[in-house]
Amino acid sequence: MVGSKQTAPEGTGMQKTLSIWNYFTIGFGAIIGTGWVLLVGDWMIIGGGPIAAMIAFFIGALFLLPIGAVFGELTAAIPISGGIVEYVDRTFGKNVSYITGWFLALGNGILCPWEAIAISTLVSDMFGDMLPFLRSVKLYTIMGADVYLFPTIIALGFACYVIFLNFKGASSAAKLQAFLTKALLGGMLLAMAISFVKGGPHNILPAFGQVDGAGSSTSATNMFAGIVSVLVMTPFFYAGFDTIPQQAEEAAEGLDWNKFGKVISMALLAAGGFYMICIYSFGTIIPWSDFVKSSVPALACLRDINMFLYVIMLVIATLGPMGPMNSFYGATSRIMLAMGRKGQLPEKFAEIDPKSGAPKMANILLACLTIVGPFLGKKMLVPLTNVSALAFIFSCTMVSFACLRMRTTEPDLPRPYKVPGGKLGIGAACLAGSIIIALMVIPMSPAALKPVEWLIVAGWLVVGLILKMFSQKK
Repeated sequence: MVGSKQTAPEGTGMQKTLSIWNYFTIGFGAIIGTGWVLLVGDWMIIGGGPIAAMIAFFIGALFLLPIGAVFGELTAAIPISGGIVEYVDRTFGKNVSYITGWFLALGNGILCPWEAIAISTLVSDMFGDMLPFLRSVKLYTIMGADVYLFPTIIALGFACYVIFLNFKGASSAAKLQAFLTKALLGGMLLAMAISFVKGGPHNILPAFGQVDGAGSSTSATNMFAGIVSVLVMTPFFYAGFDTIPQQAEEAAEGLDWNKFGKVISMALLAAGGFYMICIYSFGTIIPWSDFVKSSVPALACLRDINMFLYVIMLVIATLGPMGPMNSFYGATSRIMLAMGRKGQLPEKFAEIDPKSGAPKMANILLACLTIVGPFLGKKMLVPLTNVSALAFIFSCTMVSFACLRMRTTEPDLPRPYKVPGGKLGIGAACLAGSIIIALMVIPMSPAALKPVEWLIVAGWLVVGLILKMFSQKK
């Protein structure tokens, strides 16, 4: 039975090249992405200040830490691509496994076009101010957002490069991820330095305040409500640690699986520290209530301080989306590969390219989804964010329950890494995931999904049911 040993299945055609460092950069790069540049101002607005936003991201990391440990335990024990499908299948059956895998494919897959939209938005809104010709050819307006030709072409170029690397295999994609991770860390250090020289801790006050920004406003009436409003968004911005176990089958020979189990938690903690430092740094350069008035305040603020620093950060911000796009592209294709192997998707999804070891059909489908992104316009960012957050945390919670049940149903399964605290630690993961789901689905919650977002979820389920029926007929 799969999982009775700590090595990936033989004869799958997958290349085994990824090291512990590769896995860390894949996960960390997928988590931090570029959200801290585009949306750090929105976090402050929604929370009512930097303090509430920092507390929310700290709590969010703590909430997800047990879930990360659960992934570490299961992946070290059963290191196969798209392992989440296998974990839930072995504990709750094929139907629940299918729903879980399909939701995770939604949560991760959305990030590919999302990041393509982010690139086109940055090129259009920020580079367009310096180079007006970028906005010289308007294609159309969708949901109130203008879509321009040249930013769309540039975003497509970035997306096609990521697609090309993933068709070449995991090793090529991992090299890109290592470079992008260093670039993003450089951006954080730049923000810290500017805050230290130009700003001061007094700019973080008042501790709470209701403000209106260019694209959002504070709906919370007190700091607690502000913290909750940001907290329910954090699963989306921490989504990415699950890209590590999705590619476990491509681990290099002789990998220390105990260290592998810890890498997921390390990536989460590093990302949490990264977000908190960024919020503090940008929130103290100038008074935060002034900082949030621009559409992309992290960049607008730097433009007012120093044009050279602004250009550097803008380049980093534009490269940033390639990191999560790259990680989620690889992870989602492995989820679909696993579902194809299980017969949950058409058998074509189980095919591996004999040369690169990449899943062929899944890569083709994701390439189509990613290329559509730049044509959707920036107004689709928020609905896609919330849908992805729900789909991601639902799947993670199901994995947590599977881990808890497997401790009883398969007590002798070799586990090179175990969740700290045993069943109590796993139970904490189940509880944390359930709380976040409740905050997103209960109608009276300040962060409940809106009708258009439920429509996206329903549409994805319908597509999934159609594919499942087709697979069963075949």
